[in-house]
Amino acid sequence: MQCRAEEQNASVFGKDAKAVVLTDDKPAKPLENQPRFNGMADTPNERLTTVLRAHLTRTATTPSAGRTSRTHPPTRTLTLAEEALDIAGGQDRYLSDMVSPASEAAKALGDATETAPWGDLHEQGKTMFRFSNAWTTDVVEAKTLAMFAYMLKAKRVMEIGMFTGYGALTIAEVLPADGKMVSCEIDPFLKEFSKPFFDKSAHGHKVDVQIGPALETMRGYPVAAEGGFDMIFIDADKGGYAAYYEAALSTPGLLNEGGVIVVDNTLFKGQAWLAPQAAAKDYASWNAGGSAIEAFNQMVKDDARVEQVTLPVRDGITIVRRAGGLETVATPAAAAPAPVPAPTPTPAAPVPVAAAPVVEVVPTKVVEGGDAVMRGVGGKRILDRMRLDGKAALVTGAGQGIGRAFAHALVEAGASVMVVDLELSRAQAVAAELAQKGGEGCAVAFQANVAEEAQVKAMVEAAVARFGGLHIAVNNAGVNKNSAAEDTPMAEFDMTFGVNTRGVFMCCQHEARHMLKSGGGKIINTASMASLIVPHPQKQAAYNASKSAVVKLTQSLGCEWASQGVNVNCISPGIVDTPLIWDNPALKPLAERWVADMPIGKLCDVTDLQAAIVYLASEASDYMVGHNLVIEGGQSLW
Repeated sequence: MQCRAEEQNASVFGKDAKAVVLTDDKPAKPLENQPRFNGMADTPNERLTTVLRAHLTRTATTPSAGRTSRTHPPTRTLTLAEEALDIAGGQDRYLSDMVSPASEAAKALGDATETAPWGDLHEQGKTMFRFSNAWTTDVVEAKTLAMFAYMLKAKRVMEIGMFTGYGALTIAEVLPADGKMVSCEIDPFLKEFSKPFFDKSAHGHKVDVQIGPALETMRGYPVAAEGGFDMIFIDADKGGYAAYYEAALSTPGLLNEGGVIVVDNTLFKGQAWLAPQAAAKDYASWNAGGSAIEAFNQMVKDDARVEQVTLPVRDGITIVRRAGGLETVATPAAAAPAPVPAPTPTPAAPVPVAAAPVVEVVPTKVVEGGDAVMRGVGGKRILDRMRLDGKAALVTGAGQGIGRAFAHALVEAGASVMVVDLELSRAQAVAAELAQKGGEGCAVAFQANVAEEAQVKAMVEAAVARFGGLHIAVNNAGVNKNSAAEDTPMAEFDMTFGVNTRGVFMCCQHEARHMLKSGGGKIINTASMASLIVPHPQKQAAYNASKSAVVKLTQSLGCEWASQGVNVNCISPGIVDTPLIWDNPALKPLAERWVADMPIGKLCDVTDLQAAIVYLASEASDYMVGHNLVIEGGQSLW
């Protein structure tokens, strides 16, 4: 906390202020109620103005007795410097004149911030830090942030570092009536300071001030109950930017799909790109802040998960979004006439075949207002809600078969996937396939035996460490040793249950321990249509019982964790078609029998299951709890 006080005081009052605040050695006090720009530059443009003004003042000084004479620059140089000062010095004033005015409530809050005796309040013990009115957001920046929220059609915005709430109130004014502005602030006095002004505003009820360390608020926010955020604005201690950014990006559900992170002060008086100043000149501790911002900006630039742009608004604003574009529905042109087949020559005159009528395809439009059915949940179309961009997943038994197909489907939907298999070589082969689709870094191979708890724990920890979180877990690994019940060795029975049931439970348990602390997630278990019927003529009592247990386990865990944001469901596939079945003389007659028992008349292909795993992993299935999604071609109906 003391470090934060040093950083904040130095950023406004200069290094000497640190000694004044933290010790009683110096009787002098820092300047009180310092204007936004009165000798202490707050932006690169203000810094440039200061340099130009100092240069012109110095060159205009008349040498006097006792002073060393200066060589004055040519008149043309002075004229150019004066012109540069006019341009730089007038820009911020002009921008302020051209922006829409602040609302009455926001202006009153801004005026109160400008005139508050922050030094006295701190000395009286009312504030945790020695604040300054120089920290308040100006009208240009506040209106810029509000414009971002408006353009996003944002409903929910989170702010890291509120101060007195001028920016928060301005953003709240553009949110819909049921919108919410959650502002994270560590000093309780600021909440009290801003409350009367929020109460006087028609939009103040949208602002929810959360007191406490911002990281704790972010990581513990009840996303499942309240929803995520369309914009997260970071404007707090510069040394904490990287942690706030990572929490915004990786905390499950905190940043909505299509949402953006907006970061303030990313130019930091120009010190983000300039060489460090000499120690004697660094009176405002810009070197430390500039180094922190430079490192943060480079980290964001190097982060393959995102795309970003920095705008020279005030002290710099960087807008960050997850990499890749939102899925859009192509607007097709009017359908072309169907091709006309050539008439079959006959002795009679050919009968002309009419072309199919042209059908006009009306493009889907974004609808404003109305209910969620009209405008889409969170303004998103149904296919957008099934996107998994920015999500981290793991799939067990993913080295082949159903698990491999699940991994491919998740990557195609935008997720990053840890491919887990008992054999590392198989996992590595699938991870290499996924990289061809999702790019390098979208997949990683991991070896684990899900029947061993230590390996399950390590698997989950590795996924969280690699991706920064775990949002989706697909517990697919399983075994089936067909044998007549009277001949089944207990070792075989124990192994079947050890992998299929106990292994699934351990995976769910360790996955949920992370998800419950991180705001929620999706767990999908692979069961079997053998949980519904007794497949025949093969004998597999142990397998049937183990998969039935997976269904009941899924239902039980789903009920326990649903209210905490963790959805647990399962998929019951039918018998999956593989070349091995038809090439094996012993299995081919069984396959023919299985097909005869299916209304659809064919075995299941792994691709028949892919849409289901994406649906259950996405927000589109948020209301599905403990469900057994059966995909077996109707075999259980006959």
